[in-house]
Amino acid sequence: MRISMFIAGRIAFNRSSSFSRFIINIAMAATAFSVAVMIIATAMISGFQQVISDKIFSFWGHYHITEYRETGGPNAEPSPFPEDSALEKRLSAIPLVSSVSPFATKSVIVKKGRETEGMIFKGVNGGQALPFITEGRATRATDSGYAPEVIISASTAALLNLKLNDAIIIYFMQGDGQQPRARKLTICGIYKTGIEEYDKTYIVGDINLIRRLNDWAPDNIGGYEVHLHRFRDMDAAASLISDEISDAELGMRSMQEIYPNIFDWLGLQNKNETIILIIMTIVAVINMITAMLILILERTNMVGILKALGTRNTSIQGIFLYQAGYIVVVGIIIGNILGLGLALLQQYTGFIRLPEESYYMSVAPIAIQWWKVALINVGTLAVCVLILIIPSMLIRRILPVRAIQFK
Repeated sequence: MRISMFIAGRIAFNRSSSFSRFIINIAMAATAFSVAVMIIATAMISGFQQVISDKIFSFWGHYHITEYRETGGPNAEPSPFPEDSALEKRLSAIPLVSSVSPFATKSVIVKKGRETEGMIFKGVNGGQALPFITEGRATRATDSGYAPEVIISASTAALLNLKLNDAIIIYFMQGDGQQPRARKLTICGIYKTGIEEYDKTYIVGDINLIRRLNDWAPDNIGGYEVHLHRFRDMDAAASLISDEISDAELGMRSMQEIYPNIFDWLGLQNKNETIILIIMTIVAVINMITAMLILILERTNMVGILKALGTRNTSIQGIFLYQAGYIVVVGIIIGNILGLGLALLQQYTGFIRLPEESYYMSVAPIAIQWWKVALINVGTLAVCVLILIIPSMLIRRILPVRAIQFK
């Protein structure tokens, strides 16, 4: 093995111009390109999934606990039930849960001049922080009554020609043939998630306003939104939350059930990632096999001489496998520099822009997961070297007499 490594090193670091040197450079470039594309693809797809998940869960939590048991999204008006501080404490005590917040929703029509828009009013406790506020602030907490304030999305503000501190009239639908109840509220904040299902549907205000309009008791709520520390803990948290609410006769639904189309789209990204990894691995393997065959063909005389001197086939195979390993390792190093460099450049500069209406964000997100980078490196090296054992078997069929005479 030491002889094989020595000869492979002499060949690999031989700087004399030859056709094999040209092929080696192409093989290195192809390997580097494949590794770089795999790193960038996994970083972008992970970034997409992370950003979209954060937007969905930050606005609405990971789970909804309500008395509403029929099909339908959070647009429906859930039935009221008394707020249970003991239940909130038990849910908050679950290690996977970060927060538990009461909420209520109500169908409304927003009016500014002659412009009207049907939306959903999401009532939360006054002073509760709302993610993605780009202007202004959250609604203020009040000791009595309700805060006459509302937070609208940037898209709604543009549609109705509204701005911060403007007054708008909101008509709250009452049902049972009753006339809508109008309330004049002041815009205290403007938010933007980039998710059309949210921005064009929801305005946020004080839950006490919904209690008053619905003639609810002061402690009634429409449900709880449960936020977890990590998205990947949803399955584990589901059973723990179910155990806590079983006695309260409440129902639980995840955001994946409420917005299946978004999560189906996110799941499709995993398939795209797998396809890209497979294609790039095939490109690297084909280039390495081609390079191996050309190297063996160009060194046929050397193979014949080594066989005539009594060198074993395994030792000669080792020469070319070591050389192939050198090509792959150098290609992987260059690919890491190129892939991670471009990924970090995008992460800090955001030079790749996206149409927000299609991708829910204006800049291509990057989330480098180092275990995936390590897996790409180890996997590429292992697959290429293992596959190259097959063409190296060609050495066993080379006869010394013919090989020495080969030109």
